[in-house]
Amino acid sequence: MTQTSENVTWLTQEAYNQLRAELEYLSGPARTEIAAKIAAAREEGDLRENGGYHAAKEEQGKQELRVRQLTQLLEHAKVGEAPAESGVVAPGMVVTIAFDGDEDDTLSFLLASREYASSDIETYSPQSPLGSGVNGKKVGEDAQYELPNGKKASVTILDAKPYSG
Repeated sequence: MTQTSENVTWLTQEAYNQLRAELEYLSGPARTEIAAKIAAAREEGDLRENGGYHAAKEEQGKQELRVRQLTQLLEHAKVGEAPAESGVVAPGMVVTIAFDGDEDDTLSFLLASREYASSDIETYSPQSPLGSGVNGKKVGEDAQYELPNGKKASVTILDAKPYSG
């Protein structure tokens, strides 16, 4: 999954289905659940000092924000195939890099939108400094990206394979 400058998000069918299911849950059963929590807390009395009520309202706000994010994301989504195993770094691939030519100091991560982040593997956005630096590079090539302090860092692409979940 990736976002382009035209505000289009490319998703695999699997990613689209996961996000659609999350949206349907948050828009339906989850809204009913949070409304019941708010109603129960409201019945406890004084709302100014009702921690349960305020916590439920905060949870509702976060949930509604996520619904808006998912709605916007899915409205602009284009569903496509996972990237081919071509040795070229692209969104939807697990990338392994070595820092500054040190083959022992490596990092593997998923190059994808944060919406597709999982706890299984670290995820870097294609728009992040590292993500934009490696995107489009071939296995064996060097890539540069800018560090937060303004200095440049170099990495070598060791591997790039489609993410399999």
